[in-house]
Amino acid sequence: MANPPRRPTNPMEAAEAAFKPVKKPAAPVREPPAAPGVRELVSIRIDRAVLDHFQEDGPGWQDRINDALRQAIEGKPTAGGLDDE
Repeated sequence: MANPPRRPTNPMEAAEAAFKPVKKPAAPVREPPAAPGVRELVSIRIDRAVLDHFQEDGPGWQDRINDALRQAIEGKPTAGGLDDE
């Protein structure tokens, strides 16, 4: 035999090979917290009527949606939002 066997012939080596210590998984990479006031790019599905309502005044419709949502979470009535229907 020119090549040695791939399996350990010593029972102690075989046991140690079978029960190798488990490698600790790498810690998950944490993203740095977003800076305050920075907008995040997201994708949402909204009704066509809602989109038309905010786009009818032209450019800036995303800002108007953001303002309406911000006012909704603050409990304020929306100016130019969906409450005008």
